[in-house]
Amino acid sequence: MSENLYEILQSRFPKDPDAPCLILPDNSEISYGRLGQESARYANLLISLGVKPGDRVAVQVRKSPQALFLYLGALRSGAVYLPMNDAYQRHEVEYFLSDARPRVFICRPQSRDLAVELGQKAGVSHILELDDEGGGALAEMAAKEPALFSTVPRKGDDIAAILYTSGTTGRPKGAMLSHENLATNAEVLHKYWGFRPKDVLLHMLPIFHVHGLFVAIHCMLLNGSAMFFEPRFDVRRVLKLLPKSTVFMGVPTYYTRLLADPGFTKEICTNMRLFISGSAPLLPETFQEFRKRTGHTILERYGMTEGNMFTSNPYDGERRAGTVGFPLPGVTLRIVDEENMPVEPEAVGEIQVKGKSIFRGYWNMPEKTREEFTADGFFKTGDLGKIDKDGYISIVGRAKDLVISGGLNIYPKEIEEMIDALPGVLESAVIGVPHPDFGEAAVAVVVRRKDNDGTALTGERIIAFLKKRIAGFKVPKRVYFTGELPRNTMGKIQKKALREEFGSSFSTPKNL
Repeated sequence: MSENLYEILQSRFPKDPDAPCLILPDNSEISYGRLGQESARYANLLISLGVKPGDRVAVQVRKSPQALFLYLGALRSGAVYLPMNDAYQRHEVEYFLSDARPRVFICRPQSRDLAVELGQKAGVSHILELDDEGGGALAEMAAKEPALFSTVPRKGDDIAAILYTSGTTGRPKGAMLSHENLATNAEVLHKYWGFRPKDVLLHMLPIFHVHGLFVAIHCMLLNGSAMFFEPRFDVRRVLKLLPKSTVFMGVPTYYTRLLADPGFTKEICTNMRLFISGSAPLLPETFQEFRKRTGHTILERYGMTEGNMFTSNPYDGERRAGTVGFPLPGVTLRIVDEENMPVEPEAVGEIQVKGKSIFRGYWNMPEKTREEFTADGFFKTGDLGKIDKDGYISIVGRAKDLVISGGLNIYPKEIEEMIDALPGVLESAVIGVPHPDFGEAAVAVVVRRKDNDGTALTGERIIAFLKKRIAGFKVPKRVYFTGELPRNTMGKIQKKALREEFGSSFSTPKNL
């Protein structure tokens, strides 16, 4: 029996092929029947391009229905889907292509010249465009393909997707997620969050990471119901569509921006069943203000690229501010000390997880994969947490120095290496500090050289330099200069001290 993720999702599609799946901003609809036909066309196209089971299909485009057809078509063809943030710049894309060696690379038309240059260097066989409205060569070619396709059988252990997550060493790692990983997590979340036949999801997340592509879309496809498929988060559109929706998934930034709008009222949320938050910590103040304003209690959960969702506050039961609830069914979670021994309740330690949703390892990094798993099969998340007497889990820090801004991961080492290479820089440290909108923002603390090279160095120049080389969300919001960086007796930079010194860089509005 095939365990292809698409077939598992398809088994839950409505019997009526005309049932709506996607409701677009112009109020047009794409039915489940058409979703199946279009994904078949894209699967046929990939096969015609020589894609074989296990081949990678790299995609760097904006959100559109056609991008979703492509993802499902890749699953059906047996390919490995590799989504990339469209904000990634040259050096990032170059690394992903050279490491993953995809057979096909789909890009935006305005990025074609760079895509061809980097693709040819990486040995990519085919480079096609998909524009922001869902047009372009890819869509035109797919339209000519048959609307029927026999989904390629896959085993649960076969890789369905690779998502790159930058490491603390600066070298991104490709997390390999199998058909079983994704299917297991989707089925658990669908049941745990109490999805109902008439649910309507307001989907405003990007579809290049776990939250928007896997958590949100998989749950709705398993539910066989409709979603408002919006290109991006927009407060005005939220206010218009919430009365027609029942479920909303967002990052903390979405909720702070909604609370900042006086038009966001309890009346607008009358039809809503569930608000879910993830991808970054939700401030307790936001949690409390949201409940006060709307009468709804946000459900916060916890996960990461390497394993989708690990924990969740309960759907039925108390959802506690500042916590991420309990381990999901099928997930075993423990908190250990530096000796890998379980800690007592309320004690802080590293979070480790085990279960069928945990990824299969890092692409082309067998040694790194071995390092990240314990001898008894637990994945070391690198996150620090604790469990209270009632079993609620709280995330208290990130041992791996990760900064999460607006739901997107930023790894300081990657940015520090670029800043340190600038003339006039002696050394730098990038840290995350509280931000009222993004939850957390990156700031850089820089030590100038004491010679003439450092005299002309300004924060504006550093930011301008970085904007040309990395995605905008990674660029530090501010740059500070200092005479020296604090270190411990072993010479290690004390980022905790820097966070204490610069932690009030962005004031939090009192009403949040």
